[in-house]
Formats: sequence, structure tokens, C-alpha cells
Amino acid sequence: MESSSDEEEGRTFIQAISEKYNPENFPYGQGVVVLSSPPGSPVKDRLFLPSALVLNHCGITKAGDRSDIAVFCAHVVELDLSHNQLSDWVEICTIVSNVPHLDFLNLSTNPLSGVELEPSMAEVFSRVRQLVLINTHISWDTVHTLTRHTPELEELFLCLNGYNTVSESQTSCPSLRLLQITDNHLQEWAEVRKFGVMYPSLSALVLANNSVDSVGDTQETLQRLFPTLHSINLNNTGLSKWEDVERLNFLPKLQEVKAKGIPLLEPYTTHERRCLLLAQLPSVRVLNGGAVSDGEREDAERFFIRYYQDCPEQELPQRYHILVSKYGHLAPLADVDLSPRSTMVDVRLGDRVEAVSLRLEQTVGDLKKHLKALLQLPTNGIRLFYINREMCSVLGPEELKCGSRALHSYSIRDGDEILVVPKAKSRCSSSHL
Repeated sequence: MESSSDEEEGRTFIQAISEKYNPENFPYGQGVVVLSSPPGSPVKDRLFLPSALVLNHCGITKAGDRSDIAVFCAHVVELDLSHNQLSDWVEICTIVSNVPHLDFLNLSTNPLSGVELEPSMAEVFSRVRQLVLINTHISWDTVHTLTRHTPELEELFLCLNGYNTVSESQTSCPSLRLLQITDNHLQEWAEVRKFGVMYPSLSALVLANNSVDSVGDTQETLQRLFPTLHSINLNNTGLSKWEDVERLNFLPKLQEVKAKGIPLLEPYTTHERRCLLLAQLPSVRVLNGGAVSDGEREDAERFFIRYYQDCPEQELPQRYHILVSKYGHLAPLADVDLSPRSTMVDVRLGDRVEAVSLRLEQTVGDLKKHLKALLQLPTNGIRLFYINREMCSVLGPEELKCGSRALHSYSIRDGDEILVVPKAKSRCSSSHL
């Protein structure tokens, strides 16, 4: 059976809107505008249209009638067209030009590789503040065309585009605050530094899942290139030297760092990683997504001193000397034995006395089970009384009633006594005590 002409041509933007947002498929709710179809429109019913349209995975290849777009999208501010088949900038520009208040545009996973945007058409993107171009394999030339014509652009997403290098633009984009360029193939810091030239007001740079292996600039250069950078994400990059972490301190506004999964930290425990990073980054207030308190910072800096204090002088990092001048030379932490404690007590049942080693982390319930088996007592239960040998004349026996209470909470010591009374005989109130 042959495909219909509609299937061959694909679906239009208008068709996708009319199918998803008709009253049968999309309920009326807050923020939804009810629009009737204009005269002559192929859309035969009212549409319930929110200000944020989500039309991903709709098979869209074309715009459709521009007058319909203008009617239906006059109030729209967010448009998600990801995972469609848009491969022509003319069609995309037709859609965007008829959404006059568009603030957010997502074109991710549309086949835009090798398709160039003509500068004469790019002005239709001038109102966009957030632009998502993930997995489009869009060329750098087209990226630069877009940034030159989006004077209010604040956030740009270029993940999964297969970039090995960065092509510099001759015109900067001073409005951009966030660049997310994760999951590409960047390796050299020389490529990363180009972002500082192109986006001079950058506040957040997300480089995760690239193979960038260094932070290779001087203090003067980093301050000049990234004067406003507040946050940097280096998760799963190739950083392998502490010198690269130290250079992050040259970024004058840096307060947030993510650095999980880097080769540098592989030999360390989770606790060591956080402490050593914190101690090296004195201005950072958020590390790997967790806020840093003043107390945690002090603990980390003291840990740093103790970690390195036995190293040869020539191997000590510069930060060590700075922290020693702040806290002084610190004594090693006491080696606290946290192994389970035990004590020897006499267990008395009538005239029978057994010397028993008690593990004090056990509970009263655990002790009862142990003594039933040891003394081969009947299963109808026993009562236990603790006798402090030194204080028995003053305190008398103390019954161990609470089955979940730990034995160490009774302060049992070597030589004390545990009196076992079978419940069947417990009415002999004083004879056993």
C-alpha cells in the first residue's frame, strides 16, 4: 500500500497544534486561551492553547499557514519543537516570525546538520531569551548568526552536537549568561577560552562530559576572559592535576563548582574528595550541588593540613602553607577504637555461676536469647537483673526490662553480675535476690 501524500510530506506545525490542543485531547485550565479557528482555516474546532506549547515528537516538517500560526500563537511565550523533522530554516523562521512574544525556543533533535541560516532571516529570533539546540549538530556559523541577532539571549544550550573545536565569532554576545555545552568532544582549554571572548558576561559555564584536560591560563588571562563567571560544571572532564583546581581561584566571581568523576579524584574516598576540593577553593559556597557551611569549610581546611603535614616539603601544595598560617600546625587526630566492646560478668542462675563475655553493643533482648541457649532454660521466658558489685549495697539489683536497650547503656563492667530468674519462679520475690 502506497503512503498518502500527507505522510510523504510530513505534518505541519498547525496540524500538530490542532490535534494536540483540541478540546478532546487537551483540557481547559489555568493559563489556557480558548481560540476559535479563523475563517477558511483547516482547523475546524476551537483550540485550548496554553502559553507554553509542547509539540515534541509530532513529526513536524513544515510550518503550515502563517496566518493560522499568527492567530493561534499570539499569546505564546514558550515553544518546544524538539524531536521533530524540521530541517529547513525557512520553515522554522515562518513559525517563529508569527509568535510575537516568543521567549523560549527548543529545537533539540531536529536534523539541522549542514543547514545554514541566512542572516537576512535571523532577525525573527530577536526576542528569544532561551535557545535550546541540543543534538541538532548545528554549525558554529549558524550559532553565530543566531547570537548576532538575539540581543536579549540569556541561555544557550549546545549539548550533543559533536563539536571538537570552537569557531570564534567576530561579534560577541554580551547578553548571554548561561552556556551549556555538555557531551561534546572538546579537549583543549584553548577551545574553552574562546567562550570568554564571545560571551563576555557569562555567569554559568557547563562543560560536563567533555574531555577538557586542563585549565590552562594565567591569573590575568582568566580574570580578563571570565570576569563574571559565577558557576562552572566540570563533571566527567579530564582534569588530572591539582594545579588546575587551584587556577579556578583566579576566576574573580566564582562561587559554585561541580567536579565529580574527574581523573584527579579517583584515588580518594568520597570524604577526602570533598574536603580536599573545599580546602583548595576558599571562595566556593556550593560544591557539587551542596551548600558549604562555615563549619564544614573549617573542618575541610583542618583535614587538608593533617592530610599533607607528613609530606616532604617539596611536595606540599601552596595552599598548605596558607592554611598553616591560619590554623597553625595541628596535632594528629586521636586514634579512637570503635571496635565492639566486651566485658566479663558472672551469670548466676540459682547455685550455678557461669563466667560470660558480653558484647556491650548487644541489646537486652539479644542477651536473653543467648542465655536461654547457654543455660538451656525453658522457652517460657526469663527475667534478668543487673548487679553492680561496687554499688550493690546501695543500689540493689536493676531489672533489665527493655529488650531493645543496649547493654552499654547500663555501664556494665568486668566482675559485675547478671542474675537470671525464670519467670515461673519469679513470684519468690526476695529469695533469689
